[in-house]
Amino acid sequence: MSSQKIILFSFFFSFFFSNAQENDSLPKKDYGRVYGGFESNAQWYLNDKEMGTIHPEDPIRSNSYLFVNYQIDKWTAGVQVEGYLKEALLNYNPNYEGVNLGTYFLNYKTSKLDLTAGHFYEQFGSGMLLRAWEARSLGINTAILGGRIVYRPSSAIKLTALYGQQRSGFKLSDGKIYGFDSDFLLTDALKLENADLSVGMSYVGRYEKTDIPEPNFNELTNSFSGRVNYSIYSFYSSLEYNYKSKDAVLDRISNTLNNDFIESGNAVLFNFGYSKQGLGIDATLRRTENMLFLSERVPTVEGDNTSLNYNDKVLNFAPALTKQHHSLLANIYVYQAQVGVDFKSPTILKAGETGGQIDLFYDFDKETVLGGKYGTKFSFNTSVWYNLPGEYQLTPSNYSTNFFGVGTKYYSDYNFEIKKKLSEKWHSGLVYINQYYNKPWIEDASSDVNANIIAGEVIYNIQDTKSIRFEGEHMWADADYKNWLGGTLEVDLNNKYSFYLLDMYNYGNDNPDKRNHYYNFGGAYRINATRIGLNYGRQRGGLVCVGGVCRFVPESTGLGLTISTSF
Repeated sequence: MSSQKIILFSFFFSFFFSNAQENDSLPKKDYGRVYGGFESNAQWYLNDKEMGTIHPEDPIRSNSYLFVNYQIDKWTAGVQVEGYLKEALLNYNPNYEGVNLGTYFLNYKTSKLDLTAGHFYEQFGSGMLLRAWEARSLGINTAILGGRIVYRPSSAIKLTALYGQQRSGFKLSDGKIYGFDSDFLLTDALKLENADLSVGMSYVGRYEKTDIPEPNFNELTNSFSGRVNYSIYSFYSSLEYNYKSKDAVLDRISNTLNNDFIESGNAVLFNFGYSKQGLGIDATLRRTENMLFLSERVPTVEGDNTSLNYNDKVLNFAPALTKQHHSLLANIYVYQAQVGVDFKSPTILKAGETGGQIDLFYDFDKETVLGGKYGTKFSFNTSVWYNLPGEYQLTPSNYSTNFFGVGTKYYSDYNFEIKKKLSEKWHSGLVYINQYYNKPWIEDASSDVNANIIAGEVIYNIQDTKSIRFEGEHMWADADYKNWLGGTLEVDLNNKYSFYLLDMYNYGNDNPDKRNHYYNFGGAYRINATRIGLNYGRQRGGLVCVGGVCRFVPESTGLGLTISTSF
């Protein structure tokens, strides 16, 4: 189908049903309703002599999405048309090119039955076996094209079965995906008081033919999961175990399968905490071993990268369990979960990760020594991650891990934050962060980094809809880019207009030619459900992360335009 036909079809679809919906001459007849939205992110890349960046061959690019749903009674149908013109934004999956039909579905839903044919998104448990999802800012859309049945015989039971193939760009991966999930709420059956108990079990199978003449693994990879959640009064906890059957390990250097390196995978996730007014404690521990799970065993080569670099054809979901900082400088060294086997060199041999994260929140009451007139909010967070301990061998490839203990340290983050209301109009905040980043093990770089960051902010509320926010921050780092200075100014004039100016200055770089300012300024206009944003500035090269999942972006300079609306 040509791009012109797709666009005409989508707008005709929207126009026709919108008019049908607005025709109220027969008020007793239900014409259904149309809803959806449009989003576009455009960039004009420019040359920047100071940074040494040159605009690409097609300097004006955009990622655009038009999605339209029509609902009548128990039926819902939807389409999403996507346009990447002339190409997608820099370092997005090159399979996103031109204008095409991205997803489509037909759904029938009652109180007990939910049937979907076409594209759908799904997650089993924590997602360690299966998560099909969309994150446009990361260029991720791993929807499954096929069929899904969700059956709820009662409020305490949910059963899900699915089959399909995972989306990859505008095509499909070769692997066939089978899935079954179950959730059981046992609170009423066991007559528990002041407590909740639920259990769940999942199965995910991936079938893919292999070109290896005599494979030492089955073409069908089976994976299983079990989980339990329990809470009583202010305490809560959950435990999940995942297992992936034996399969050939991917050689990340040569991007090939090693038929003599066959291993199973597993993951354990444990979360517990306590929460009441003014106090919260939460801890999450996770151990993963060989849990890279792809809809195609061998990633597709895309120029100098593979599809894995674009989070493409990834079946499961393993976010980095670290604090998602809003500080500019704290996001220079961000951790990515190390869940798979990766033998990079004779000295860097990885089979997964083990570690965890702890959060503590406490509110000091008003009219106390530390609370003052308006009270004080304090939070502390720490996360630390290691390679799995054990014995590793590069040639022939082999490893044996210990379940308990830790190996080489990947990353750590210790931080605390204090938020204080100074008056009816003034608010303040202070953040301290200590980070360790093992760059040789995580990014194939030369040295690890120890960094200390301090950031302070003040907010002045002029009126209910007008405010000014300023944040200043500094990083002391002993290696890599060394020291940084950063600042952010945000102005909200009312519910419609907002402006910002930010800058990160790498003044401590050992290379004088790399002591750059990474500035950015812009604004946004909002009216009803529509937002228009315009910005100009520089993009620092490195990892950009959303919800603990990251993609790499190159350095660039340019003008950006974003438009989003819903109807």
